[in-house]
Amino acid sequence: MLFSMNWAKDFINIKDDAESIAKKLTMVGFNAASVEHLGKEIKGVFIGQILEITNHPEADRLRIAKVDIKDRILTIITAAKNIKKGDKVVVAVPGAELFNGKKIGKMEFYGVVSEGMLCSASELGMDDHGLPEEMREGLLILPQDAPVGADFKEYFPLEDSVIEFELTPNRPDCFSILGIAREIAAVYNEKLEYPSISLKEEGSGEIHKKIKIDIKDKDLCFRYVARIIEDIKVGPSPLWLQRRLQACGVRPINNIVDVTNYVMLELGQPLHAFDYEKIKGREIIVRRAQKGETIKTLDGRLRELNEEILVIADKERPLAIAGIMGGENSEIKENTKTVLLESAVFYGPNIRRTGRTLGLRTEASVRFEKGLDPEIALLASERACELIEKLGIGRVAKGYIDVYPNPQEKVRLKLDYDKINKLLGTNIPLEKMIEILVKLNFKVEKNDEIYVEAPSYRKDITCTADIAEEIARVYGYDNIPSSLPSNISTIGKIKKFHRLKSKIENILICNGFSEVYNYSIINPKMMDMVKAPEEHEHKRLISIINPLSEEMSVLRTTLIPGIVDVVKYNINQKIDEVKVFEIGKTYHPKSLPLKELPVEKTRIALGLYGKDYDFYEIKRVLETVFFALRVKDAKFKKTEYYALHPGRSAAFYIDDDLIGVVGELHHDVAENYCLEGKRIYVAEIDFDLLIEKSDEVIQYTPLPKFPPAERDLAFVLDDDVPVAEVIEAIKEVSRPLLERIELFDIYKGEKIPAGKKSVAFSLTFRSYERTLKDEEVNELQEKIISIVEERFGGKLRES
Repeated sequence: MLFSMNWAKDFINIKDDAESIAKKLTMVGFNAASVEHLGKEIKGVFIGQILEITNHPEADRLRIAKVDIKDRILTIITAAKNIKKGDKVVVAVPGAELFNGKKIGKMEFYGVVSEGMLCSASELGMDDHGLPEEMREGLLILPQDAPVGADFKEYFPLEDSVIEFELTPNRPDCFSILGIAREIAAVYNEKLEYPSISLKEEGSGEIHKKIKIDIKDKDLCFRYVARIIEDIKVGPSPLWLQRRLQACGVRPINNIVDVTNYVMLELGQPLHAFDYEKIKGREIIVRRAQKGETIKTLDGRLRELNEEILVIADKERPLAIAGIMGGENSEIKENTKTVLLESAVFYGPNIRRTGRTLGLRTEASVRFEKGLDPEIALLASERACELIEKLGIGRVAKGYIDVYPNPQEKVRLKLDYDKINKLLGTNIPLEKMIEILVKLNFKVEKNDEIYVEAPSYRKDITCTADIAEEIARVYGYDNIPSSLPSNISTIGKIKKFHRLKSKIENILICNGFSEVYNYSIINPKMMDMVKAPEEHEHKRLISIINPLSEEMSVLRTTLIPGIVDVVKYNINQKIDEVKVFEIGKTYHPKSLPLKELPVEKTRIALGLYGKDYDFYEIKRVLETVFFALRVKDAKFKKTEYYALHPGRSAAFYIDDDLIGVVGELHHDVAENYCLEGKRIYVAEIDFDLLIEKSDEVIQYTPLPKFPPAERDLAFVLDDDVPVAEVIEAIKEVSRPLLERIELFDIYKGEKIPAGKKSVAFSLTFRSYERTLKDEEVNELQEKIISIVEERFGGKLRES
């Protein structure tokens, strides 16, 4: 919200500078992001009158003007074509400084000395968008009542201080000059002057004979005020009005549109003007759109409407999208003679949903979304009509139509000052509380008990805590003494999910991994890049209704594409080793199109790349995680997974439940990511299921009294025999005396036949009841050799 100090002076006598006001309002809950001083650098500009103008004898494009600035007559060279004798112009004399630091001095043009410069609007730091075309291309021409010789900055409010406030959504009443001025008045204890309205109403006839207003959907439109203005003269707005709009970030368009924008910025109530002659059947109907209806909005786009969108219509078609934008079929143009002025209040959430559906947001919709005060609609309408009369651009018809079916109820609360003091930790006297509330325009009723009535524009006031907040911020947070809590605090506990999440993060970081965060909204083409089959559940993607772009249009069902993207980025940055992980949500629909909220699953994804890394490194990291979480009986089984190499991938299970997959990225997927020849290893784990299978209970066992018996066995197996299955078979025949089994070597090469591999295990046997005899261990060893031979065709390696 841009707040013009000059404009605010219409309502309040402001003596402090903009920086001080910004600081004080920040302390009462209105954060001031910046202060900008407009026109401050401009000096040495005066109002002059053209006495004579002739062509330059040596230059066809230049003209010589004699300009009276009261105390002297200057000779000034100009190339502008839009000035004539008698015009009032802005003159920058030698020594003047203009917008952007431009300095003016005497200068010779083909033998004629120019004693200054005639100024255009842009050279004075003004937006020339709302000026007549000849002024946009030439010089700024002032009204004939401009006093010759006067300092232009004293005649015209060129200098202004503008504060940008970052307002919270609960204070829509402050999205206006009047709203911020109210807060300043309360903070500085100054009197606020509300605009007094006086209308002549010189138009022909009464409005009730000219138009009918019908609100069909009263749940979406709370109030509708209509006025009719006749004999409209569409043209540029006066400079002072344009300057105020520009200071608040709004470009001037024409006098009628500018008046509606002016009132919106001043009072916070958006208005809309319709060309009265284009309203079919002389009736305005506020209703939901019908299926299949369309409207071409003022931005030139044809928009398809649905039954949830509120429109302003006539007997035949929609004329505007309520609270957002008008239609071209009722637009104000230069030949418009009669205008219907709308001042209405709509249901905020509906305006917000409509804006998202259509991808359309305006200054008006921003205000409607937050919820406006219906009580200000009539004042805003009358203020606009008053400006139209004062500017002489139309005649207001007698009367107005005000459809207000369900006037809003006033909020009345008991002032429990003891409770408020306890809540704030203060000892503020009752009289001080009442004084503060009166400053904020609350009504206070004193009987046996004290009640306060919130202003109609304060929709955020609903309970005693809200009143306490109002008292605290105006009383001053820095005036509230510091104190310790009086009650004994309880010690909070972290839930299992967060404990184990933190534990896993620490384990991965200690193993050299870096945590990354990817967007949950992805490009649907990413699923094609990782070769997800059409029938796979990961291709059942949930589309965003109003995406920012195609690159962010669906919710992810897997973390792998994002992790591969991160690995690719790091490889492109010439990083030799990449170890990354992400813990994030994936989204899985129960049905498409969505009929209920999707299932959200938490997953972990790992990405690994480097010349010294292989499948067994990422598998080792996973086993480390399982061990730390005390996950029992995690089994790795050979599998085929769409994104992974068919011979270098595995699925891992706990109690026959699939926990995740791990393996080397499929060469086709690597090619899709322009990573040909790169061996990248990825894993994805169902985090929720992993947490469920984990065990936080630490079980202690006594130190063994008897020594272990150790054996190393190496088997020659077929290349495609899964080592995990061999380990499970060994465990099967060795229980309960097998204490530990560890794979310590896999070898291919000399003395090993082609298509074979040597797999070496270290075995530890122990009894907790006696010392094992060699015969017992040898018997177990023979059982192991036998089952490996029978089940897997393996042979004991002799050397």
